[in-house]
Amino acid sequence: QCGQESALADLMAHSGRTDHTKFRNQDIRPLLLSGLLEMTIPDKPTSSKQRYRLTEKGRALLVTLATTTP
Repeated sequence: QCGQESALADLMAHSGRTDHTKFRNQDIRPLLLSGLLEMTIPDKPTSSKQRYRLTEKGRALLVTLATTTP
């Protein structure tokens, strides 16, 4: 999931969450605000074609976590 653009529903299924609003507010929004995740269509946040992808900062964090986790 991390290396590609993903729809909200796909991310929810991967994480086992079912409530769209809570998932968007509790999980997606903090990642967007911290610069770890970005929208593919930032002008239309609620578009049915909206996808999310890791930013360079997000990918760097994953690499750091992968190399420091035993």
